Amino acid sequence: MKRRIVGALAALLLLAAAGWFLPLQPWLGAALTWAAAHRGPSALAFVALYVLASVCLVPGLILTLAGGAIFGLVRGVVLVSAGSLLGASAAFFIGRTFAREWTQRRIAAWPRLRALDGALGERGLWIVLLTRLSPLLPFNLLNYAYGVTAVRPRDYIAGSWLGMLPATVLYVYAGSAAANLAQALSGGVRTGRTGTVLLVVGLAATVTVAALVTRVARRRLEQELAP
Repeated sequence: MKRRIVGALAALLLLAAAGWFLPLQPWLGAALTWAAAHRGPSALAFVALYVLASVCLVPGLILTLAGGAIFGLVRGVVLVSAGSLLGASAAFFIGRTFAREWTQRRIAAWPRLRALDGALGERGLWIVLLTRLSPLLPFNLLNYAYGVTAVRPRDYIAGSWLGMLPATVLYVYAGSAAANLAQALSGGVRTGRTGTVLLVVGLAATVTVAALVTRVARRRLEQELAP
């Protein structure tokens, strides 16, 4: 198991290094330019690209904007939602496969950590949903982190989809309003008041999820320590 953990960590470091040193942006731009020129057959390729980007810790904002610019609002929302959810789920199950058993053994002797893990399992849907709304928590790293917790897969998937949907609609719409793909890729789009509202909601969600996890974990800790 230790070898699997070390291997998984090494793989994540390699993915992060690839994102830093390899010319991923030009490659991504070339792939999206091809998708824009072949909108019919490129839908599945776009979803696959989004999944790969999520697993490789590549931020999805540019892809989301490009989805709107290439496919329009409705189709773009469908494809971006599919790609982001499949990518998040893939990373989740990678984390669960390689590190969940190891995590369970390590926290067995620590009541506080068991209580925190139990809180994630008990209120997983709401915790995942709120963290997905938060602009302060790293989306791609959370995918892997949730995999090593007690969050149930169905809660993770449902919470992720619901939590990601508002930002997906907003940024796909912003991309669809761009004059062309180049403008969307440059980030030269505006989200207006809706973006500000979403930011405020996300910050409120950050505070709420912290309070929720603390309250549930405290209650479970009291149960753990009760004679």
